[in-house]
Amino acid sequence: MKHSIVLATRNTGKLKELKDLLAEFPVEVLSLADFSGSPEIEEDGATFAENALIKARAVAEHTGLVTVADDSGLEVDALSGAPGVLSARFAGEPKDDRRNNDKLLALLEGVDAENRGARFRCVIAIVTPGGKEYLSEGRCEGRIGFVPRGIHGFGYDPLFYLPEHGQTMAEIAPALKNRISHRARAFQEAVSVLESILFQGE
Repeated sequence: MKHSIVLATRNTGKLKELKDLLAEFPVEVLSLADFSGSPEIEEDGATFAENALIKARAVAEHTGLVTVADDSGLEVDALSGAPGVLSARFAGEPKDDRRNNDKLLALLEGVDAENRGARFRCVIAIVTPGGKEYLSEGRCEGRIGFVPRGIHGFGYDPLFYLPEHGQTMAEIAPALKNRISHRARAFQEAVSVLESILFQGE
């Protein structure tokens, strides 16, 4: 029997990532693009977990299917964890990666390399039509660089330096990023939860 689940996004990259991780299972992974009238969801939670749950609950109710939703962002130690849940809109509306990066660099002006610690965090919420809820989390530790470097990725990737690789997230090969990123780690953990829900009757 083939099960269907929904990833609460229209982002084709995220959809492919989850499909690849679930490739060995008889699971059809759908997205919001497969459903008409999907609700507009206001992500007004104070944490990544709250935002992920807000999305997953709304879409599970709308579709009647097990739903996976994620929320993620950048936390910078020198900024007391900012931009956090405001990562995508750090420099205001409309969302703009370059303005976000410029603001981050301006706020860290004068902060030395040793005190520019940061992490990408991703929290994934899984909600069943019956109301059961599960969370998984992935992190990727690094530092904020002084100038953007690299052509891959998006968001803060050109500033996010990975000391163990000697490169930014935007410089490493996409295949490596898909193994070590915060989202990849959270998805990998979520897959074991989905396996329990769908195939072990949890």
